[in-house]
Amino acid sequence: MPRIMILKKIFYTILMIWNYNNSYKLFFFFSFMELIALLSKNEETWGQVSGLMNHGEWDNVIIIGDNLARKFTHQKPFEFINVDLGKKIQDLKDEFMKKLKGKIQGTEVALSIASGDGKEHMALISALINLPAGIRFAVLTKDGVVDL
Repeated sequence: MPRIMILKKIFYTILMIWNYNNSYKLFFFFSFMELIALLSKNEETWGQVSGLMNHGEWDNVIIIGDNLARKFTHQKPFEFINVDLGKKIQDLKDEFMKKLKGKIQGTEVALSIASGDGKEHMALISALINLPAGIRFAVLTKDGVVDL
């Protein structure tokens, strides 16, 4: 593991201990944060992801979707991971895990599941937890990017 990543992990651990009241706001401000967003067949929900990308400060953005989601474009850079959303839930979870392994650089991610259905959400959340990676749900509101 590179020295800078070790120093970041030590810093984040100290910051989390200091910020003992479970308020992530201070930690969120200083941390390396990646956005992972699921894009499903309902293109009307893609605007939420686009807004999150525009208004959040992301070190890395990973978009997950099927062949239809390949049409998604944005002025900010992102990595697209193609998955078959028609698979059974266990197979979908395994595919998410396989394709996300080694792509998450921090210990936690901001996750957008504004698009997709329950099966897809459960498979993605389960895959992230089993990688392991902490999850913070991110949503764009009229007040900006909010952690739920």
